[in-house]
Amino acid sequence: MTVTLDGNSLTIEEVVAVARDDRSVEIGDDARTRVRESRERVEDILKAGDPVYGVNTGFGELVDTQVPESRVADLQTNLVRSHAAGTGRELSREEVRAMIVTRINALLKGYSGIRLAVVELLADLLNERVTPVVPSRGSLGASGDLAPLAHLALVLIGEGDADVVRDRSDDAANETSERLSGEEALAAVGLEPVELRAKEGLALINGTQLTLGIGALLVVDAERLCRGADVAGALTTEVTMGTTAACAEPVHDLRPHRGQSESARAVRRLTAESDVVESHRNCDRVQDAYSIRCLPQIHGAVRDAVSHLREAVSVELNSVTDNPLVFPRADLDDRASGTDRAAVVSGGNFHGAPLAHRLDYLVAVLTDLAAVSERRIDRIVNPNLQEPHLPPFLAGDPGVESGLMIAQYTAASLVTECRSIGRAATDNIPVSGGQEDHVSMSATAAMNAQRVLERARQVVATELLCGAEAAEYVDEKLGNGTSDAYETVREVARPLSGDRRPDRDVAAVETLIETGLLAAAIDEGKRERDRQRDR
Repeated sequence: MTVTLDGNSLTIEEVVAVARDDRSVEIGDDARTRVRESRERVEDILKAGDPVYGVNTGFGELVDTQVPESRVADLQTNLVRSHAAGTGRELSREEVRAMIVTRINALLKGYSGIRLAVVELLADLLNERVTPVVPSRGSLGASGDLAPLAHLALVLIGEGDADVVRDRSDDAANETSERLSGEEALAAVGLEPVELRAKEGLALINGTQLTLGIGALLVVDAERLCRGADVAGALTTEVTMGTTAACAEPVHDLRPHRGQSESARAVRRLTAESDVVESHRNCDRVQDAYSIRCLPQIHGAVRDAVSHLREAVSVELNSVTDNPLVFPRADLDDRASGTDRAAVVSGGNFHGAPLAHRLDYLVAVLTDLAAVSERRIDRIVNPNLQEPHLPPFLAGDPGVESGLMIAQYTAASLVTECRSIGRAATDNIPVSGGQEDHVSMSATAAMNAQRVLERARQVVATELLCGAEAAEYVDEKLGNGTSDAYETVREVARPLSGDRRPDRDVAAVETLIETGLLAAAIDEGKRERDRQRDR
């Protein structure tokens, strides 16, 4: 159950396991060797006494100020203290753990010049369930996520604050934690603070790990949402007496976008053996509305955008985002730095643009996913659009009861909120006296994407709830997958027997999507049918 970190093979799923499931970590032997060798190169630079950014100079606009050897340790400690200027809500435990594991992996590439003992202390935080208190706001996404990472690094030097799990349990809900100072938190689990040396403060805070950690969590959550949306859309197609003809494989072979084909295939599988679809295959209706007929194209474009983000996050997880980079001399042409100090290069790998733009893309497509889901909700509940077998707003006694009328109101509100959340990566405010004149705003893009994903998931959960309620008025058998979805929803949200507050039902269905339980139930249903078929 331990994740081995080696700087080269960390996956999104492993980040999620460490962040959400408290998986422990260990450092691979080859990675340990690379870290030691990188530190030796920094020590050689110090002995030479030449000014090298991040080692013995000031930072940002103060790059030309050389720091005497006797003050190098103070330089690194002051860097961490001064950069811990974050504000806003505290990051969640899973967000902080995602930051830590991704930072460890970047340092293990062996180009940051940090001591192994400091990296091991980061790993100890994860394994001992010590979670630094990190404000969420303050990062510009270049020079990395400085302020959040500085708050994290404070705990390593015995400062700042951290939450420590006191009573461990297999059930996280039964665990208790205590907030302590950084020094007290380390002592509580038998650890000691470190004294930062040359380059180490910068190595700890210069990188994209807040953006990256949130991005990894977002990929998994967005993939689950995409699948949940396909389920909701397939169920809506059935309960509104639509057709799945538009999902036929030959249609999508003519326009073979990967996501489009996947969503069409999902609908076909979900509605397999559906009496509803079969009975309406040759009905009088010429075409379904776009929100149903174009489901594969719309949902598929969202799937492709999520895949685009997965690609970037996967690369970033095993990349070096520090600055400056400490190379073995043999790895560089001396001309690369313009001096005879070819072992150190100031670059821009800390810049979050590769993630920021894709996160903005995610904001856009998830907003569209919420929008089309809301339109399908309206087709289920709106008496001016409903099929004759459905009562107005799915109310048992329309007029006296409102049914799920206001659930659609809430969905409309959520879509509007998604649309109001703008792009972050195209914004820019120069900082550090103009030295850092273009920043990525990647952390803001990541948190925008979090907000939109949560709201889009609530809209899709509302569609599933409405679809399940509408299924109560359908006499024919639903498809194999949509039947499994209906039964799973009914485990947490019983049919209406009169008006009641829908908010709890929506929240319960949202949890099914968020945790992957909905998808798991559908997969298990398919496996069981396959087993019965093979007997």
